[in-house]
Amino acid sequence: MGQLETATGAFRIEIEGPADAQPLMLSNSLGTNLHMWDPQMPELTQYFRVVRYDSRGHGGSVADAGPYSIASLSRDALAIMDALALPKVNWLGLSLGGMVGQWLLAHAPERIERAVLANTSSAVPDPRPYNTRIVTVQKQGMEAVAQTVVDRWFTPEFQQRAPAAVARITDMLRTTPATGYVAACAAVRDMDQRETLRLARRPTLVIAGSRDPATPAVLGREIAASIPGAQYVELEAAHLSNVEQPEAFTAAVLKFLTAAN
Repeated sequence: MGQLETATGAFRIEIEGPADAQPLMLSNSLGTNLHMWDPQMPELTQYFRVVRYDSRGHGGSVADAGPYSIASLSRDALAIMDALALPKVNWLGLSLGGMVGQWLLAHAPERIERAVLANTSSAVPDPRPYNTRIVTVQKQGMEAVAQTVVDRWFTPEFQQRAPAAVARITDMLRTTPATGYVAACAAVRDMDQRETLRLARRPTLVIAGSRDPATPAVLGREIAASIPGAQYVELEAAHLSNVEQPEAFTAAVLKFLTAAN
C-alpha cells in the first residue's frame, strides 16, 4: 500500500491476506522495520488480514526529532487503525512493538481482540545503556552501534549459522534514521508501565527468549504475571526470537490467536 496519511503523520504500511479475514496488526522492534516480520508472513496471511507498519522514526515512516513516548507511539497505532477503519485488531508486537501493545491493552482495550507481546518489558531496569547509545548515535551515526546491538539481538550460534538472515536485519538497523532512533530510544528508556499494565484484561500471550540480554525472560514472566489469564512461552533465542526461531515463534502465535474462545 505504501504511505498512509493519518491524524498523527505519514506511515509506511503493507496490508496482505484475505480481505474478509480478522485484522492482525504487527509492530516492529526498535531499530528494524516492517520487514522484520517477513519470516511470519506466509503463514499469518493464511489466517489474517495482516497490517504491518514502520513505527515512527523507522523505515519509511515519519522520522521527526520528537520527543517520542510510548503513549505517543501508541496513538500512532490508533491513528493507523482509524485511517483504515479498523475498530478492533489482533496485535503482535516485539520489543518496542510489545511496549506499544502493553499501552493499548491498558488504555485502549476496546481496540484489541487478542495481543501477543514478544521479547519486551514494562520498564527499563537501567537507563544508562540507552543514554550511552543515544550519545553514540548522535555523534557517530547508526554504524557505530550496529554490531553491539546485533550481538544483543542474536545468539553467537545463530550469527554463525544464518549470516544472511543476520545481514538482512543488520541492514535495517544501519538504515534506520538516526534522529528517529534516538527519539525512540529515549521513549523506551523513560517508559514505566508496570502499574498501568495491571489494567489489562484482553487475552494475551507473552513470548520471551531464554537467551535475551535486552529484555530477559524474567521481565516477560513479570508481564505475564501482571495480566490475568495471560499465557507464557519461552523460546531458545536471544532478542529477535521471531527471526532466530521463526517456526516455533509463528506456531506459538498462531496457536494462541486461532484458539477457540
